[in-house]
Amino acid sequence: MKLNLRSITTTLMKKSFIIIIACITGFLIISCNQDKGTRTVFVGSDRSSPQALYATGKLNKALLKSGYTVIEAKNAAGCIIDLRIAENLPAEGFSLVSNGKNITITGGDARGMIYGALSLAEDLRNGIRLGKVCDRAEKPYYPLRAIKHNTPWDSYRPSSAIDQHYETVRDLDYWRAFLDMMAENRFNSLGIFNLHPFVYMIRPKNFPEASPFNDQEMKEWEDFHHELIKMAEERAIDTYIFPFNIFVSEQFSKAHNVALTNFYPHYYCAGDTSEIVRRYMRECVTQVLQEYPGLTGIGFTIGEGMAGMTPQQREEWMFGTYIEGMRLAGRKVKLVHRIPFSSTTESLGATSVDLERLTRKAIEKEASLDFIEGPIYADLKYNWSHAHSTPKLVKVHGGKMYDTFYNPEPEGYKITYTARNEDFFALRWGVPQFIRDHIKLNSQTYNGGYFVGSETYIPALDYFTALESPVDWKYAFERQWLFYKLWGRLLYDPATPDKTFEDEFLRRYGKIARSLPEAFSLASSTQLRLASLYDCGWDFTLYGEGFLALQGDSTKYISVNRLISQPALDPDYISVKDYVEGLLKGETFGEKKVTPPELSELLRNDCSKALQLVKNINTSRNVSLMYEVADVKTWAYLGLHLAEKLEGAVALQTYRLKGGEDNREKAITHLKKALGNWDKVIEITRPIYKDMPLTHYNGSSYDRNDNNLFHWARIRPEVARDVEIAEKASPKNSADEH
Repeated sequence: MKLNLRSITTTLMKKSFIIIIACITGFLIISCNQDKGTRTVFVGSDRSSPQALYATGKLNKALLKSGYTVIEAKNAAGCIIDLRIAENLPAEGFSLVSNGKNITITGGDARGMIYGALSLAEDLRNGIRLGKVCDRAEKPYYPLRAIKHNTPWDSYRPSSAIDQHYETVRDLDYWRAFLDMMAENRFNSLGIFNLHPFVYMIRPKNFPEASPFNDQEMKEWEDFHHELIKMAEERAIDTYIFPFNIFVSEQFSKAHNVALTNFYPHYYCAGDTSEIVRRYMRECVTQVLQEYPGLTGIGFTIGEGMAGMTPQQREEWMFGTYIEGMRLAGRKVKLVHRIPFSSTTESLGATSVDLERLTRKAIEKEASLDFIEGPIYADLKYNWSHAHSTPKLVKVHGGKMYDTFYNPEPEGYKITYTARNEDFFALRWGVPQFIRDHIKLNSQTYNGGYFVGSETYIPALDYFTALESPVDWKYAFERQWLFYKLWGRLLYDPATPDKTFEDEFLRRYGKIARSLPEAFSLASSTQLRLASLYDCGWDFTLYGEGFLALQGDSTKYISVNRLISQPALDPDYISVKDYVEGLLKGETFGEKKVTPPELSELLRNDCSKALQLVKNINTSRNVSLMYEVADVKTWAYLGLHLAEKLEGAVALQTYRLKGGEDNREKAITHLKKALGNWDKVIEITRPIYKDMPLTHYNGSSYDRNDNNLFHWARIRPEVARDVEIAEKASPKNSADEH
């Protein structure tokens, strides 16, 4: 029998049917509803809840921008969106269910409800109509997803790079935008760090002489902090203050002739354990917690301002001041106990098993207290101050991490990691797989989450942008939108698809930006590879985007000699020195090891591909897009610079140990090419980036140094010197440059 296909097709088109679309969001596969084409929307929520009001406001804004009309008459609405809370859902989780013309967003708590509303708002921004919204359910992977944010007052690092943010960080408009970003990206906690926050929040009742402010100034500071905490509460964001131990105000120090160096701008100083200092600190803790009931908790570090004290003395001091102050506050408080790094009486010491045992015992004692709301977060710095290196945990602040904190399995506390970023501030960065790998390696039951942030950088004032043309950001963190979106969304759900981030590029710049996510992933991996190759420690030891490192008492360009001699951080990476020596001895390297030539090839392939991906992007009509593309190109040429430099370093070290004029000529050729790639970086960045204040240039780190401007163009003479080093090299001379 011959089939009439046209007839069959016509018949099928006349029949009604339902198309079920599988949408994967979070951990469920769900169905989508067809667009009903409604234009009037009613958003229902508990108007007595600040969090519900916030969620409603953000959703209303997205609806209006998408062309919908938001009305207050529920019965007259073409679509009803209902925001609810139900305890049967996971904390911070949510479900979104579309039933014809109604959409119900249910949170496991207020935070989950906000995330559900923001998820729908994101759909609307991406052009999805209400009738096409997919059902979904999501829940958090980590309980703590926090931002580490330093303040420019009583800052940990004295420098103009920090000072320049003072007015911006005092502006509540900045914090409104920053907290909105945090909520949108599902960060749930804000840690505010400075040496001595108390006198900026209270006038100590029994120590009014400690205050540096008159009544009007004090009121302004109090109003600022109350409003900041209130805005965080509205977005369901926890707030913590992180003082740096035995630090006081200068006024208190002089009034009582105690703690004579324990105030800004000092930070490595002796611990003053006198009774009046103990009492002052204890009462400050209590008063702050009482006067700021919305403040979630306190974190403390056991290191700075405590020189001359043993680890036991430090823990006892913290318990008798901070912990006792929490008890006297008369309310529940959360605690972040940052794990100390010094097993000696020095501010800068080293880790040890004994120190870990002592610290674990102290944390467990704190966890047993009924006024501390668990779990306690026991925080460690991931790969010291350079988490954007290898995703493997190689070391923590002070050195090796032993197994004391998780063996046996902890009760009452969770281990968290501070993912510090001292390595790039100007250039945009985005490698989603790196963060996924990070999380995969740290998914043990005892892991509680991450703090993400810097000690030497505040993401407030935009002091990078040189062009005066209009751009789509005001604050520095808005330039780095991809960085925060990747960390926040993936910490909430590591299975968040790349499409989530790709859609944001398309929303911002259109189809022309389709290749940018891949280009960023390839090009900005340069940072990860440099930091994995170049072992580093504390804050100032590496500034990746500038190819700067602390060498002696100053920060300067990583010369070819330095690259040769520096050990690798990642145990799978082979340093130039070890590679050449091993090669000359006839040694072989395992398949999993990354040798300098292999790393050079990886860099060359990835960075060349990134350049090809952005080659045809026309940025003439969009300055913001131009900066995005320029940053990809800059990272790529920095990667190509490193690729040539590695090959030059291998040839140079081979010449020094083995001789052979061909090796020297090879080194010169590669280092000249490296310089050429650096000139490409300058060509891209000189017109569009200002000379930028950089804390890393502080010489000894103890003293203030304002002569710290950085630009790739400013250090070209140092880069060019590599060629000179190779030209003047002699066999059997592998000494470092001086």
